[in-house]
Amino acid sequence: MLTIMGGTNMTIDDLQIGQCGTVTHVGGEGALRLRFLDMGLIPGTKICLQKVAPMGDPIQIRLRGYELTIRREDARMIGIQEAEK
Repeated sequence: MLTIMGGTNMTIDDLQIGQCGTVTHVGGEGALRLRFLDMGLIPGTKICLQKVAPMGDPIQIRLRGYELTIRREDARMIGIQEAEK
């Protein structure tokens, strides 16, 4: 879990397969943060966890009409709000 301004938000890493959420915060510094933004991980973007590799890392998410595979370590830097059911 990622703590932001006194509240606790989920991260992409907290999602289960099939769960969706909306990006609320993009962490990282410098080039890494810019790379996340360039890949479309910007606040307000809806994402869904599609697949998890057999050993648990990396994970595949769907956003903006395409699939993106990222490491769990990186997924922990992206804050999300779980989608309403």
